[in-house]
Amino acid sequence: MGKGKVKGKLGEEPRIVRMELRQRALQVLCIADPEQKSAAAQDMYAQSAHFSIDESIAIAPPADVDLPGRPEKPELLKHTSVARRSPATYEGRAVLMHAIAHIEFNAINLALDAIWRFAGMPTQYYLDWLQVAGEEAKHFRMLRDHLRTMEHDYGDYPAHQGLWTMCEKTGHDIVARMALVPRTLEARGLDATPLIQKKLRQFGTPDALEAVAILDIILSEEIGHVAIGNHWYRWLCNRDGLEPHAHFIELSRLYEAPRPKPPLNAAARLQAGFSEEELLWLNQ
Repeated sequence: MGKGKVKGKLGEEPRIVRMELRQRALQVLCIADPEQKSAAAQDMYAQSAHFSIDESIAIAPPADVDLPGRPEKPELLKHTSVARRSPATYEGRAVLMHAIAHIEFNAINLALDAIWRFAGMPTQYYLDWLQVAGEEAKHFRMLRDHLRTMEHDYGDYPAHQGLWTMCEKTGHDIVARMALVPRTLEARGLDATPLIQKKLRQFGTPDALEAVAILDIILSEEIGHVAIGNHWYRWLCNRDGLEPHAHFIELSRLYEAPRPKPPLNAAARLQAGFSEEELLWLNQ
């Protein structure tokens, strides 16, 4: 919860103690259990009005904790080592839903990290990323519940850690973080999701159609998440006197960020705040 009550003197109303949001975000980031972490992230978002925000304090993770907190399973492999199976089979669709659930679990961590790590930002920055954390947690829980209806669970299959790797690489530079996580890696989901849905619709099975419905919700909200990344990237560029598109190209080169695979979902990317100039460059 975001607040607690401290007993006052006899006859006095209890005093409300408001937890600091960035400190709480780090606490939740350290949680290893997926169920507990996703529930805590949703609770943070629901209780957002009850947090204080101190954008100036220096926060450090516990010395004995590796970030992010994560369960023993799924086993994490290199991206090229994760086996793919055809979604034409029931097992293949379970593997696909597991992979997307893993992306959403990582996205909870990415949003929480954006809150605690970077000091000195406007209050709305922290509230925006709290919204992202809460919605990513909702996505993860929807996908996990769907996996369970398929007699599987999160952790049943190996996964990769590509999103968090870029998070670590950009931990010292908020401009690079905004450029290369939400508006580069997470934006790839805007392109991939309609293609996945098209395949699932072709199978027409109850599990496939339920997955399509879940992905409709996720896609709609992910457009908003990428838009938040775009907004704060441009805000930072304006603050620092940087030309957004030119600097994005330079950051992509410097950090060896992956280029999106065509076809791009131009409509979703425009809705999320990409410019026509950026789309032309991304399509090269």
